[in-house]
Amino acid sequence: MAVGAHRELCSGERAVVLLFVFRVALSVPSSLFLHASALCLLSLAALFVEISVENSNSALQRFKIRPGASSGILLGATTLPSVMLSRLIQMSRVLSVHQNGAEELAYLDMQYWTVSASCLGVLLFFLYLLATSRKRWCSPFSQCSRELSCTYICILLYMVNCYFCFTLKTDGGWFGSKVLYLISYGASTAILIQHILRKFPSCASIGEALLVSAGMVLYFGDMLAHTLAKLSMLFVSLKSSFISHGTHTEIATVIQGELLGLLLVPIFLKLTFQIWGYIRNTSTPPKIEMTALFYTSTIMVSVFLMPAWMNFVHDFGMHPLLWVLNFVFASPLERLVLCSYWICVICISVLRFYSISKQSKTERILLRKYYHLVAVLMFVPALIFQSSFLDLAFGAALMVFLLLEIIRVWQIWPLGKMVHQFMNAFTDHRDSEILIVSHFSLLLGCALPKWMSSGFNDRPLAPFAGILSLGIGDTMASMVGYKYGVLRWSKAGKKTVEGTAAGITSVWVACYILLPLLASSGYILSQHWGSLLIAVTLSGLLEAYTAQLDNAFIPLVFYSLLCL
Repeated sequence: MAVGAHRELCSGERAVVLLFVFRVALSVPSSLFLHASALCLLSLAALFVEISVENSNSALQRFKIRPGASSGILLGATTLPSVMLSRLIQMSRVLSVHQNGAEELAYLDMQYWTVSASCLGVLLFFLYLLATSRKRWCSPFSQCSRELSCTYICILLYMVNCYFCFTLKTDGGWFGSKVLYLISYGASTAILIQHILRKFPSCASIGEALLVSAGMVLYFGDMLAHTLAKLSMLFVSLKSSFISHGTHTEIATVIQGELLGLLLVPIFLKLTFQIWGYIRNTSTPPKIEMTALFYTSTIMVSVFLMPAWMNFVHDFGMHPLLWVLNFVFASPLERLVLCSYWICVICISVLRFYSISKQSKTERILLRKYYHLVAVLMFVPALIFQSSFLDLAFGAALMVFLLLEIIRVWQIWPLGKMVHQFMNAFTDHRDSEILIVSHFSLLLGCALPKWMSSGFNDRPLAPFAGILSLGIGDTMASMVGYKYGVLRWSKAGKKTVEGTAAGITSVWVACYILLPLLASSGYILSQHWGSLLIAVTLSGLLEAYTAQLDNAFIPLVFYSLLCL
């Protein structure tokens, strides 16, 4: 396993991540003290596991991570729990006086513990690999390395902390059920990250795979919670009240169902092709049959199978896709004008930038940053004036990206080769021949802060976290650093002090301009300038130091800090 040269005990990335966790932990109210202590213990355990992994030459040879990247375990294990805790802090501040606040807080509280358990499950899995690679089980009382001994102590204290938290808050006999529920999340995430690292070698670091696997288990586990809640209403014997499911809007239900459906299509295709090969004694079916099967299965899943689940968990009163059409045309003038504007921006930018990539000597890193600026042009007006419609548009764009990536990977006629050629013009070292993830990370980086800010939100800049950090901060840091950067943060990296300063300054100026504009649009401003400065600076420093996929991590870190 090649993890690079990141073997020093205190690297810049680790220092910034620990400062980030410390900032979140210091912001908790007294009622969430045990949550903060659990986050700190999880962070320390992740730090010791990361140090052990990067100092081991044999523990994780079965996995091939992205070349040039550090393991990223600390960042991957702390990002989502910190985001969920920041969201819980914000909602406890907002919902404390709201009529339905208790139910929503219980849901967010369970989300925090589930994602924390998911990350802990992965840490335990890697700890097992480290222990077995040394031909023995390590414990705090054996002659193990100092890092592994500290890891066991942190995990033990974490479990004791969780026990006290659950016994103080759990009513009735649901303590054991909640523990089993959290264990299932941890085991599922550990299984999924193995699948990702093995099926997609050299596509991601361990931290990136951890972020994806924990996020997917949390997201689609939420689907399971809503399904069980609906079943418990239909069948009294199925008592699933220990699973907090919160509120679910129609848009969230549609996006959740359709995304899961598209992810099921490749699994169905692979199974079908294996059966085909067994019957016909051929490796792959003919192109015509493959194309027909792909489009047929996609239509069946998207139009019939997943809409049936949507109607089951949420009463749309009609076919969910018809509800989407009615929603789009509910305000025809504003939304149709916005859609026309988006189409024009996309067509002009795609044709222009693709032509530049083929004919000029413009560096690919700068060409890719132009798309970050396009994201600012597209999403900022929609986020201010058509916020709910943007939620749906983000979901639709993600579905299109996912469908095109499936077509590219499987070489589905007639778009497979064309999509592959186009996407290759904008790839960099973080993409691989198997998966191209840059466009996914950019879209999700802009969308996730907006999706998580739906509902009650007293921090008007939080939904803009992805757009500001990627569209403005990351773009300015790359452009200024590439053209004028001289002082590098490290000998091995390419990030410069000048670029980081430009990124931090540009985001600060954008916030200074955006806040009065939001105030004129009816938003209630409650963002403190000192807290905002800390958020901008920490996220900018993380962008400078991290070797991970910054499009995935920086928006979540920035969003988490903005919620405080």
